[in-house]
Amino acid sequence: MRKFPKYISDVLGRGGVGVIPTDTIYGVVGRAMDSRVVARIYKLRRRNAKKPFIVLVHSAATLKKFGVHLDKYHKLFLAEAWPGPVSVVLPVPVAKYKYLHRGNRSLAFRVPADAALRDLLRRTGPLVAPSANWEGQRPARTIKEAQKFFGSHVEFYVDGGRAAGKPSTLIDFTGKKPVILRK
Repeated sequence: MRKFPKYISDVLGRGGVGVIPTDTIYGVVGRAMDSRVVARIYKLRRRNAKKPFIVLVHSAATLKKFGVHLDKYHKLFLAEAWPGPVSVVLPVPVAKYKYLHRGNRSLAFRVPADAALRDLLRRTGPLVAPSANWEGQRPARTIKEAQKFFGSHVEFYVDGGRAAGKPSTLIDFTGKKPVILRK
């Protein structure tokens, strides 16, 4: 198994931001529990401030930190879908996470399939991980492409070769029936 070096979790723990390969595409990552880090990533990505990021977690149990309640149906679905390239939008009733959910009172979460990334998440806690690009641009497929977007404005880059993946499937579970938002 490939591993992320310890300095990566140290830098993230101190509020740093970097670009890493995820199990889908390259992402700009930072600690989800740090509102200043989240604000910095919005600025770096030139992202619409009303659109929440996907949050990577190491297990479904982590969702409790966000006040997410999983019923039997959600637990069964997530047991099948995670770890994997499926992000789910779930209600987040806790007001202190407004900086994350942008007033929508919901967030998209994903447990990545990549074991090294899950190990990193165990060490750092939840990470926001939007694609490595400016909003409206094609996601970076290489570190060189990511560097064109972010240059020296991030603390580190982890080269995982050419990213051949696609963004995760996105399913909204905030209504009465699940809705596929992105396949």
